[in-house]
Amino acid sequence: MKQITAGIVAHVDAGKTTLSEALLYRAGALRTIGRVDNGDAFLDPDALEKARGITIFSHQAHLQFDGLDLTLLDTPGHVDFASQTEQVLRVLDYAVLVVSAADGVQGYTRTLWGLLARYQVPTFIFINKTDVPGADLAKTLAQLQASLAPGCLDFSSGQDALPEAVQENIALQDEAVLADYLETGELATATVQHMIQKRQVFPVYAGAALKLTGVDALMQGLAKWAVTPEFAPEFAARVFKISHDQKGERLTWIRMDGGRLRPKAVLFGTQKVNQLRVYDGEKYQVVPELKAGAVGVLPGLADTYPGMGLGQAENAAAPVIQPVLTYRLDPMAEDLHACQAALLILDDEDPQLHVTWSTHLQEVRVQLMGTVQKEVLQQLLKERFDLTVDFDQGSIRYQETLTAPVEGVGHFEPLRHYAEVHLRMTPGAPGRGLVFDSECSLEVLGRNWQHQVLSSLTAKEHLGVLIGAPLTDLKITLVSGRASNVHSVGGDFREATWRAVRQGLMMQKQAGCCQLLEPWYDFRLVVDQAQVGRALTDIQRMSGTADAPQPAGDGFVSVSGQAPVSEMQGYAQTVRAYTHGRGQLECVVAGYQPCHDQAAVLAASDYDPVGDLPNTPDSVFCAHGAGYPVAWDQVPAMAHVPYQQVK
Repeated sequence: MKQITAGIVAHVDAGKTTLSEALLYRAGALRTIGRVDNGDAFLDPDALEKARGITIFSHQAHLQFDGLDLTLLDTPGHVDFASQTEQVLRVLDYAVLVVSAADGVQGYTRTLWGLLARYQVPTFIFINKTDVPGADLAKTLAQLQASLAPGCLDFSSGQDALPEAVQENIALQDEAVLADYLETGELATATVQHMIQKRQVFPVYAGAALKLTGVDALMQGLAKWAVTPEFAPEFAARVFKISHDQKGERLTWIRMDGGRLRPKAVLFGTQKVNQLRVYDGEKYQVVPELKAGAVGVLPGLADTYPGMGLGQAENAAAPVIQPVLTYRLDPMAEDLHACQAALLILDDEDPQLHVTWSTHLQEVRVQLMGTVQKEVLQQLLKERFDLTVDFDQGSIRYQETLTAPVEGVGHFEPLRHYAEVHLRMTPGAPGRGLVFDSECSLEVLGRNWQHQVLSSLTAKEHLGVLIGAPLTDLKITLVSGRASNVHSVGGDFREATWRAVRQGLMMQKQAGCCQLLEPWYDFRLVVDQAQVGRALTDIQRMSGTADAPQPAGDGFVSVSGQAPVSEMQGYAQTVRAYTHGRGQLECVVAGYQPCHDQAAVLAASDYDPVGDLPNTPDSVFCAHGAGYPVAWDQVPAMAHVPYQQVK
């Protein structure tokens, strides 16, 4: 049988879990089809999911049909849990993107599409809810082709053979395929399968999952057009989820990318596999081995985390979706340390929470995407740990970057120690994060010392010098340095490296080349025609931009645009008030852009970068047998190594 792992992804309320239930039912894996609104969906077993009627955690199911052995991963649909969805995308062979025929391509749909492209996941599309009033299948298909990709093509009538018009459109997506098609007049099944794998073609099916229409066609399409991926013979696996079962046992969820895994195998260090499980909803069975392509659970492991590579698999890069709000825990009447311990368990399951403890302020902080995630976190603390807590209003997670290149220098020379490091810092593409490299000759600085510098760069979160926010979107390159054959040790280069980063930032702050970044929303606001003026005025007041209003039917108008997250916090409640509950506001984080009110944020922060001693920009030199501090602006004149040409 063909063996694939597929995930179902969608904007909230598009019918993603309903489609999962329909697939399981039609494949014979379920005797009755569950309903999200009834709280009996097979893939929404958690009490919080039943109560809220949304998918909060990813879940696994298994089904077989038409020669296809399918592991199905259902993912959260709400934007507040997008980071969990992103972790799942990394382990998929295929995805099924669900789009509502009534709502079309929404903001979060585009976000998911971007993630699917980033992780190169071949994608089938199911247009759901074609039976609801106002649904326009042809319009939705055209929107898919215009907004997502021209290769989104209707496959629903091609189970035996694709219509000639569809074959022509498929061929048009690739010049070589088109030339062959024009010559032979035929399009081989293997060719179409290959184009789907290469994300040139995206088969589109349509129906109403709740009424089981169109579901069989989608299943037949998956069976025909999906192919089993090739796997390496050596053991390789990727962790995509951490959870705890009802007994509190820690569960590591993995996707096998190669080889086999059996109990008693040692994965890393002294971590030994005690048991192998394969889940199907809430239930599981213990299996003697996991083969390449399988999704399984390893109970009892410690020190694993989402994105971790096992065996021959490399660790994944940091997720694209990052929280944009920081909340302070209010323990109310609860013990603060008990709250912190519980949050650290949840942080183990979702590292994007970034739970931190401030010794100076004696407070716990977490990072979240929005209000829904905050409410779910409160409920989790109550249900799992019997803790009643609150969180203050979220503050914005700013970031910092540079607008021009600079060479930063760090020197660390207390008595019997020595290291000097020169780093070139160059602005990078927005959203790229920090990239580290070396262009330093081995004759200037030995391989071991260069390794110490690069390791030191990755060993901590670097902070900017405007408000102490995390540094991002820079390429930091080691260009020169010096070591002592007698006095240098690895720790010296760590100190010199960190000081070099901060010294370069201070140089650019003085030159006015430091920039504060803030998160912005892509928003879509639907209001009554009579309220458009009020909406546009609000958007302007919030420093946002808006496209021309578009008709949304029944006297309503849709306004789309971008605005700072800081300004749109709480605006959903405002919309509900002035539209008397009839208006709708959809917000999706669009990424970071220059801060719209940088001067005001800097003034409110009152950050002293020189006084931040754990992140000092100053250096240490040695004279007369003793080390002494040198201020950052005096370091260039005293550096032992000449400056390089900044490029």
